[in-house]
Amino acid sequence: MEKVPQAGYKIIGLPMAGIQRKLTASNLLLPFKILKSLAMAGNVLSQFKPRAVVGVGGYASMPVLYKAQQRGIPVLVQEQNGYAGLTNKLLARKASAICVAWPRMERYFPADRLIFTGNPVRKDIARLKQLKAEAYHYFDLSPDRRTLLVLGGSLGARTLNDSLLNGWKKLADAGFQVIWSTGKYYYRQLIEVLGEKPHPQIVLKEFITRMELAYACADVVVSRAGALSISELCLAGLPVVLVPSPNVAEDHQTKNARALVEEQAALLVPDADARQRLLPQVLHLLGDTARQRQLSRNIKKLARPEAAREIAEKVLELADR
Repeated sequence: MEKVPQAGYKIIGLPMAGIQRKLTASNLLLPFKILKSLAMAGNVLSQFKPRAVVGVGGYASMPVLYKAQQRGIPVLVQEQNGYAGLTNKLLARKASAICVAWPRMERYFPADRLIFTGNPVRKDIARLKQLKAEAYHYFDLSPDRRTLLVLGGSLGARTLNDSLLNGWKKLADAGFQVIWSTGKYYYRQLIEVLGEKPHPQIVLKEFITRMELAYACADVVVSRAGALSISELCLAGLPVVLVPSPNVAEDHQTKNARALVEEQAALLVPDADARQRLLPQVLHLLGDTARQRQLSRNIKKLARPEAAREIAEKVLELADR
């Protein structure tokens, strides 16, 4: 609701809400929110008169796509994750096209309308080799040491932060460098414990604004398993240890991670085991260049650098019907 107007586009919010897993007042109000959202969606379609409608999953897309399908407007569904959400599975039955980011999605969707496009990601990730010198200078790190990049998302991930808090000395003592993105929820408390620069080889960041430079430095990445993060890692071609967040709908991050593990393109450490298993796994991988090359080779096969263009071309094709 902030970013779209900042980019110069009009945005209309609907009162739609998701189903809570337990009996709450919010659930009792849900039928009224659905009816109001459907009415508002119908008005938007009448006023805007779209020639095609795109939905990217989640309950928020349901009213508009449902009303568009009722009116015979072509609908494109984009599923970002390796596991299809309920909304997309329902809407895909009458969708004109279904763009997916991972192989084997025919287990959820009609195969005849599937298009393997990948997820749109930033273009600068495709030129990491040219950025290496700038990247090491930016983070004040040595190009002669292997570097671990830890990504917990913009808010941060307690499990990843706890794992690093317990193990950063072992990483530094072993000669490795770390770029550690703590997230804004945890940055202040971590620098109170560690200081802003606990070691010359450890870089703490509340949030990384130049992600392309962080990727350019990294030899191994530890990350949550959000769909767009994984899509960026595929394009970057980096060996990754995924620690899926357990606090997401339908445990979709674990399913995203398993989609890569099935292709031998990533390693997976469950969140519940990470405080004990993550650091040993990372230390082993940092020292195993052959395994790094294998993971890098396999994850690159899943990269779709032209995803945005392919999806846009399909939308235009539907709009011209």
